[in-house]
Amino acid sequence: MTIFKEIVDEEFLTVSETKELLADIEAERAMDEDRELRYELARAIEHANRFAVLDPEEAQALVEDLQDLEKVDEPTAYKIANLLPQDRDELRSVYAQQRYSLSGDELDDILNVVARYV
Repeated sequence: MTIFKEIVDEEFLTVSETKELLADIEAERAMDEDRELRYELARAIEHANRFAVLDPEEAQALVEDLQDLEKVDEPTAYKIANLLPQDRDELRSVYAQQRYSLSGDELDDILNVVARYV
C-alpha cells in the first residue's frame, strides 16, 4: 500500500548527484538546532556517501556517453552509472528484466565506456 496519489514529476539522478543534494539538506538542517535528521534521511546520506564514486560532473558525462550507445536508454544509463559494473555478469544483471539480451560485443562496448570513468 502506498500513500502517494500520483507522480507529479520524475527525474533520474546518479548517486553522486544525490550525494550533493543530500549534503545541502544536511547542512541546512545542521544550522537549525531544533530540527533533527530523520532516520530515513540519515540512512540515505550514509548510503550516498558510501556508494558515490564519481564526481557529479563525471557521472553525468558517463550517462551521456552511455546514452550514445544503441541499446542503452536513459533509465538503464543511470543504473549503469550508479552501479559501475566491472564485468559482463554484473552488466547482465542490469539487463535481466529487459525483453532482449545483449551480445558480447555490445556488453564490451558498455564496459569500455564505464572503464574510462572508473
